[in-house]
Amino acid sequence: MTAREATNDQLGRRERKKAQTRRTIAETALRLFLERGYDDVGVREVAQEADVATATLFAHFPSKEALVFDQDDEQEEALLDVVRRRAEGVSIPEALRRWFHAMADTAKGEPDLDRFHRLIETTPALRDYSAKMWLRHEQALTDAIAAESGLAAPDTASRLVARTALGVIPSITSLDEATRIIDETFDFVEAGWAATAARTHGGVGAKSGRRGSAGA
Repeated sequence: MTAREATNDQLGRRERKKAQTRRTIAETALRLFLERGYDDVGVREVAQEADVATATLFAHFPSKEALVFDQDDEQEEALLDVVRRRAEGVSIPEALRRWFHAMADTAKGEPDLDRFHRLIETTPALRDYSAKMWLRHEQALTDAIAAESGLAAPDTASRLVARTALGVIPSITSLDEATRIIDETFDFVEAGWAATAARTHGGVGAKSGRRGSAGA
């Protein structure tokens, strides 16, 4: 093994260790919050239970609320990839529809999901953090939709698609209703998106999924 390979291997192990530490802290925090309630568990207790220093906890999470939303960045990146990496010929609304269906199917196999959502809904600090988080995701999604549509800046249609798409999440109060709600929402979004593309660009193309050239 060369010196460079050894250095890269060491860095790789270090990153994996950091990721594992972060995961352990988040899983420990959520377990304690679900067992005893968010307000009844302190950050120091989470750190002690996870066997890390409090400083280490804050190196991974800037606030107590962030412990509950440890996948915030990954979730946003996955959402943007839905738009950026969709298959050729698939419209933006259709790509989002498929992603939400996949998310709903995954959620059905997670028994603690209802408890997780109840924790957020019954804790003001977490509700506020969640609302701000989804506003950030909405803006990022708006920007991605506009960019994929060949626009220099987001237009009304881009903003409406992003807002309506993410509005699916609070609309689903029961996973039994998820399929119907997702399809009704995206039938509406798809119709509006196509009509806007036709009016603005004189028609909807059929290849790359971008408005004006391919059927966004």
